[in-house]
Amino acid sequence: MSRFEEVVEVAKAAMEDLSVPGVALGVLFEGEEELAGLGVTSVEHPLEVTPDTLFQVGSITKTFTATAIMRLVEDGKIGLDDSVRAHLPSFRLADEEVAERATIRQLLTHTGGWLGDYFDDLGPGEEALARMVERLAEQPQLTSLGEVYSYNNAAFYVAGRVIEVATGQPFETAIRELVLAPLGLEAASFFADDVITHRFAVGHEKDEAGETVVARPWSIGRAAHPAGGLVMSTRDLMRYARFWIEGGDLLRPESVEEMLRPQVPIGGNVDAVGLAWMLMSIEGVRLIGHSGGTKGQVTFLGMAPEQGLALVVFTNHSYGGVLTERVAAKAYEAYLGVREPELEAVELDAAPYLGRYSSRMADLELVEAEAGLELRYLPKGGFPTPDTPPPPPPPPASVRFASEDELFCVDEIWKGERILFLRDPEGRIKWLRAGGRVYSPAG
Repeated sequence: MSRFEEVVEVAKAAMEDLSVPGVALGVLFEGEEELAGLGVTSVEHPLEVTPDTLFQVGSITKTFTATAIMRLVEDGKIGLDDSVRAHLPSFRLADEEVAERATIRQLLTHTGGWLGDYFDDLGPGEEALARMVERLAEQPQLTSLGEVYSYNNAAFYVAGRVIEVATGQPFETAIRELVLAPLGLEAASFFADDVITHRFAVGHEKDEAGETVVARPWSIGRAAHPAGGLVMSTRDLMRYARFWIEGGDLLRPESVEEMLRPQVPIGGNVDAVGLAWMLMSIEGVRLIGHSGGTKGQVTFLGMAPEQGLALVVFTNHSYGGVLTERVAAKAYEAYLGVREPELEAVELDAAPYLGRYSSRMADLELVEAEAGLELRYLPKGGFPTPDTPPPPPPPPASVRFASEDELFCVDEIWKGERILFLRDPEGRIKWLRAGGRVYSPAG
């Protein structure tokens, strides 16, 4: 069995285990590319998934937005350390000082500090993104500017609007001219009108009875396009990955180096953030990548540039992140000979940590259960619109302490996920960070 076949077998097993209807995946290694499609596009209207089936890539779009910004930096139209207001004079936030001082770099490194998980569908018109940025003035400032990394979709709305103003074009047109067309990504699109002319996947989630059903709505709304709106095939995303591994004319080498330079430390599952890219290492091998999630579709792009490896995994189920983690672990072991080391549990008094931690879209509850310490994810809804109801909660995660500031999951479905406690100068828990987002202790 070849290495690629081993990776495919892991994907097949995870599909059955997690009830994922369809997967498209590909590996690029030392210049050679292998692609596969597994399962079906939809449980209601099934078509075979192929390497050319279109999936929503979700937040992988953020790396395209950042790449477009860097092209405009090279053209002298934007500076990474420019204030946002240098390009959007009317930019407003709940905190006036933050609105005045926030920079383009802070948008791309998730360090703006205002509420990041604000979503709404403001219509299909070209004014949708501008209206979305105006709405940010109503969203709370959660952390001080530049103080801490907390994943921020809303910051990329602002970055997208900066691109519109700098180019004088709608965001989608600018991305096509700046990134998609130069790389030959002809089938990639943001709009359902384009997607519907191709074979495409729809998202799925579990209902209250635990059955896999189609997730609706399909679209995330035009206003969110800079944060997660691209739709493309594994074949197209592999072309994008080739640029980051093999280079090309899209960006100057020094621009690539700046985008992949650690800008802000994170900790846990990711070491640092570059300009949109997530950076980590396993046994000394440097990895870059990004995941994405929409309503019922989860995707992953991971690369080891020095070793010439790229991995693309698309899924059409809300539990797809578990599948992508398993496939990535197998790919890194098969092609690079590295494995993420197992964390060792330490015994600590859990009492100071127990309780509820809150964010806009979900609460996390850390409790002592009969089987041990559990972390429970309690969704509130709010995606892709503020009034979207929450999906059923996933099963609780069994967790252990790695240190006084870190938990890790030990059961099979969430194995390897890491949760950090961030403290104030007096040593008190100020936030819990999970999935890149900060949660405040409730009460």
